[in-house]
Amino acid sequence: MTLLETVEHESAPVPAWSIVWLHGLGADGNDFVSLAGELDLAGAGPIRYVFPHAPTRPVTINGGYVMRAWYDILGLDSHQQREDEPGLRASQALVDGLIAREKARGVPAGRIVLAGFSQGCAMTLMAGLRHDERLAGLVGLSGYLPLAAKAEAERHVANRDVPIFLAHGTADPVIPIARAHASRDALVGLGHAVEWHEYPMPHSVCAEEIADLQRWLAPLLRR
Repeated sequence: MTLLETVEHESAPVPAWSIVWLHGLGADGNDFVSLAGELDLAGAGPIRYVFPHAPTRPVTINGGYVMRAWYDILGLDSHQQREDEPGLRASQALVDGLIAREKARGVPAGRIVLAGFSQGCAMTLMAGLRHDERLAGLVGLSGYLPLAAKAEAERHVANRDVPIFLAHGTADPVIPIARAHASRDALVGLGHAVEWHEYPMPHSVCAEEIADLQRWLAPLLRR
């Protein structure tokens, strides 16, 4: 099993929970390390934050330039549904490996939150819905549901009721909010419990969003 390099932070020794945070295209695991200090989840007990680095690969829309990416971006027209399915599935296996490592380190699947931004959001939904053990929750910021037409058939019964937090910027020029709305509606249509938020921002993260995420996570991590 291939294990990705990671940046990690533990709020205290012997973590009871793990939050695995997947970065966006062209970034790396360091991109969201500050989040560990911004979220006040003291009531949950010790938390291990895991920030993996995606593999490097040529990205078509960037002229084949090699960068960190969970999968290739073949085009920006979502209506064409030109998705890199082999790349998505390969990274799904890598995320499953990260979850397996947390379990091996003593954190059960039910105490693991999978989260991500942009491409990381897509991978969170891709891997989280298909994982064969119930996870604590899924967090997707400024992203979308990949391989949406296959989600119903491929999602695992174990995560059919996993709580999902989704948020997006109304002025996002990278992933239009209409695509995020379509992803949200598809998940709700499948019966998933989705908490939705949108903010007047571009393809980014804002303080209000982090505060809303904290309010959602805090009771989830006290179960």
